[in-house]
Amino acid sequence: MLSGFLAVSSVSLSSYAIAAITLPAGVTQGPSAEGITEYRFANGFKVLLFPDASKPTVTVNMTYEVGSRFENYGETGMAHLLEHLMFKGTPSHPTITKDFSQRGANFNGTTNMDRTNYFESFQASDDNLKWAINLEADRMLNSFIARKDLDSEMTVVRNEYEKGENSPFGVLVQRLQGASYNWLNSGKPPIGNRSDIENVKIENLQAFYRNYYQPDNAVLTIAGQFDPAKTLAWVNDAFGKLPKPTRTIRDFWTVEPIQDGERTVTVRRKGDVQIVTVAYKVPSDLHSDSNALSYAGDILTDTPNGRLYKTLVETGKATEVFGFGATGYAPGLEIIGAIVKKGEPIEPVRQALIEGVESFAKTPPTPTEMDRVRLANANSFEKLLNDPQKVGVALSSDIALGDWRLLFLGRDQSNAVTAAQVAAVSAHYFTRDNRTVGIFLPEDQPQRADIPAAPTAAEVIKDYKPKQAVADGEVFDPAQANIDARTQRTQVGGLKLALLPKKSRGETVTVAIDLNWGDEKSLFGKKTAAELANAMLDRGTKTLTREQLADEFSKLKISGNVYQFQTTRSNLAAALKLVASVLKQPRFDPAEFERLRKETEVQLEFQRNEPSTLADQALDQHFNKYPAGHWLADQTVDEQIASIKATSLTDVKAFYQGFYGASQGQIAIVGDFDAPAITQVIKDEFGAWKSAAPYQRVIPQNFDVPTVRDVVNAPDKENGVYEARLNLDLRDDDADYPALVVANYLFGGGSLKSRLADRVRQKEGLSYGIGSGLSVSSISRAASFNVQAIAAPQNLDKVDTAVKEELNLARKEGFTADELARAKSAILQQNQQRRTQDAALSAGWVRYLDVDRTFAWSKQLEDKISALTLDQVNSAFRKYIDPSRFSVVIARDETKAKASAGVKVATAAAK
Repeated sequence: MLSGFLAVSSVSLSSYAIAAITLPAGVTQGPSAEGITEYRFANGFKVLLFPDASKPTVTVNMTYEVGSRFENYGETGMAHLLEHLMFKGTPSHPTITKDFSQRGANFNGTTNMDRTNYFESFQASDDNLKWAINLEADRMLNSFIARKDLDSEMTVVRNEYEKGENSPFGVLVQRLQGASYNWLNSGKPPIGNRSDIENVKIENLQAFYRNYYQPDNAVLTIAGQFDPAKTLAWVNDAFGKLPKPTRTIRDFWTVEPIQDGERTVTVRRKGDVQIVTVAYKVPSDLHSDSNALSYAGDILTDTPNGRLYKTLVETGKATEVFGFGATGYAPGLEIIGAIVKKGEPIEPVRQALIEGVESFAKTPPTPTEMDRVRLANANSFEKLLNDPQKVGVALSSDIALGDWRLLFLGRDQSNAVTAAQVAAVSAHYFTRDNRTVGIFLPEDQPQRADIPAAPTAAEVIKDYKPKQAVADGEVFDPAQANIDARTQRTQVGGLKLALLPKKSRGETVTVAIDLNWGDEKSLFGKKTAAELANAMLDRGTKTLTREQLADEFSKLKISGNVYQFQTTRSNLAAALKLVASVLKQPRFDPAEFERLRKETEVQLEFQRNEPSTLADQALDQHFNKYPAGHWLADQTVDEQIASIKATSLTDVKAFYQGFYGASQGQIAIVGDFDAPAITQVIKDEFGAWKSAAPYQRVIPQNFDVPTVRDVVNAPDKENGVYEARLNLDLRDDDADYPALVVANYLFGGGSLKSRLADRVRQKEGLSYGIGSGLSVSSISRAASFNVQAIAAPQNLDKVDTAVKEELNLARKEGFTADELARAKSAILQQNQQRRTQDAALSAGWVRYLDVDRTFAWSKQLEDKISALTLDQVNSAFRKYIDPSRFSVVIARDETKAKASAGVKVATAAAK
């Protein structure tokens, strides 16, 4: 490789030669690795450039090296709250979310212990990229961080906090972290403490912002299709002129004492499942032990091959095992746990879980276990590298550790981990006195584990040698005409095929399969058997056990399921043959079937009292009037559980024999493959496989039901749900459909920028999430318009009022010309971005083949949207959206809602 060049394809090199860049004054080139080059500025700022011309999109990611571990006493949640305020604007960019929406950008921000990042992905163009660079430079130093924005956004963040408080798992993990640490902020989640969120002072936030949001504490990553020379010049113009900070960021000197006895924490809340967890303190991700600990966690908790899965799930003690590392720059936790059905004994699970983890070192990993983890890690990393935009965002965590190249060094070090190392770290850290789950017992000779100091990033990185970057794919035009022209459409028996060969990064290829069988009469009463039959497919074939099948999926680099998956060119033929064997030769193992039934029951019970489940169930029961047993009939949670218990393996096998086959269906393949060879594989594997049941669509219908407003009690839940639905008589080929698509986008479908978001989230701060949706079919006139929101129980009536007022206002005054222009621009750009994704293309082709369409239909719809007048959009909204016909369901803790109302009434009376 030529010195000074990024590793890119021949297509990219012709346009984006890094060696040709003349560095601006004061800018120096830093290290390069695997397609990424770092540039450093005199004021301490850094930018990473990762050009990839294979897709016409670009991602800009700003990483600030500050997260929740930097917060002081009384200021927990400050880093996350500041993340929200960074979208409230600057004097030069007063409407950031609106501007993102106008450009069709996918954008967000995230906060963890070590860093805060902001990213935006959009259609590649000089205008979009230069605008995003200038925006990030502007909001680095000039964001409002104003009192009025804090007042509204604080309640939004509090609502996000309340959403987390609804989750038994999330609450348990928070309490587990808190019990494990006495002094480090590793024991505090980034969302923060409720009282800190509610009482934070704007002056504290502004000081936090001024201290950490500075050039020397930030790294900008740009990945995708762009000209590196022009981009570096733009970055220099925007960031190079910013003054070098004079302040110094504080050092952290607190060291957590060695734990001197097992600890326990118990959370008692309303819920429907039991969870038991163990957590062990472990060192920083910079420490060499971190990779071996990751192997230990995977070998213990993998499904279906993990040791704990064998001892707990397969024996029926638990329904699921899990594990993850809550780690980063500071020492953290390795958390391992199990889910147990409500009412079943949990103490044997706790004992078996502890025994399984703490005896792990006595039986070191086998070569098969090590190879399985190594292969899974390699596949995951390969998939990441095949999408430079995801790499750009993923680098944030490694930047926060001290050097972005740690991402690649971690991969290399992980490949070199040995079974002896895994056993050694397990023996050191997985010990009784380093465990959080038990009770305290005095002891003369405690079994303690010291947490070693982490080396510097420079020490860790000193021997790292970059590998060659993954080759780019072709520059592919996502225009509908090009997609249709490049796609080969053919048929194998009753299967319609859409094959789109193209060079893709990493020689990846995506597959979508849809098989159709049965009709309204033959499917009657068989929904549960059908669902269980489908769920049994990945639990083994006649020649492969569930474990062997999972291993084969890894070997062939298959990610996804038998109906939608990604693999690579060299593995595609074998992957299709394996998927065919899964579909045609299911194992139907009795023990696996009983495990599936139990797992499904527990999942349903887990959801039973969630506000979203209660609201969905009430609304579906109101609108769905199909007779019991009909293929489209709705079932309550209790009815689903009863149906599962009543369905036998014999019923499942009978359904499979009576329906499965490839007589009718669609297959779409997009990516790097040989179309003639793969067509032959499809003929060989699916051509003669016929379904015994004839196929005819089951067409949905809307029923004539009265309008209702229902409130469902959800006891002991901090968060509630609002749902509203209006049935429509509409198909996607109706003349009014394009106008309603735009109207829905403007009313509630446009991310953080819409009528609903502006009113309910941005202005009044009532909800973390609110939006509307338009559900319209190609085959049925049973359409609907929906509104959904989450909010605190006491705020849901306000949400209801706000939705009604905004509906009436939109009907009365209509949308504006500015809104229409923004919606058109955003919808068209977002559609184009979706067409750059191979998975979206394969899924789209399956849908279009099913209704005898091509992507030309998409172009026609976009042309109709482009030609819409303001009168057409407003007329369509007034014609179809009648506020008086909406049915509304609110699910909330009525006690909390009434208590809050009582406090407000008393306060008013006192005044």
